[in-house]
Amino acid sequence: MITLTRTDSSNPDFVALVKLLDAYLAEKDGREHDFYNQFNTIAMLKNVVVGFEDGIPVACGAIKEFDSEAMEVKRMFTLPQVRNKGLASRVLAELEDWTAQLGYKSCVLETGKRQVEAVAFYKKRGYSLIPNYAQYKGIENSICFKKELK
Repeated sequence: MITLTRTDSSNPDFVALVKLLDAYLAEKDGREHDFYNQFNTIAMLKNVVVGFEDGIPVACGAIKEFDSEAMEVKRMFTLPQVRNKGLASRVLAELEDWTAQLGYKSCVLETGKRQVEAVAFYKKRGYSLIPNYAQYKGIENSICFKKELK
């Protein structure tokens, strides 16, 4: 059974999943990992979703304010052994619902071009390519997306 919990970044299940995410990204990003990692602190994230399969934490994601109209999706991760079961879609949908409930109109995010599965996932979930924003401007490996919420 799949369940989702809204929490914050102090949640120990979220912290444990993010450690696994960081190890995965360090491998994928190689020399560029330190650059990206500086923007991925989880301290003070107020809006976190943890997904559980039969009571075991297996997926997570978070949102934080980007500007007055958008939230930025951060720290999306699903354990490799449970991928392709719709967990990431459920977590992302919950984050989008939470964004709308908080009165924001859209979600933005950045991912790496080397995360081919993530790029395909966000496109499938209705995200459109946008110019790289903020710290990602001019960064060759970065790709940014936006989705207008209904």
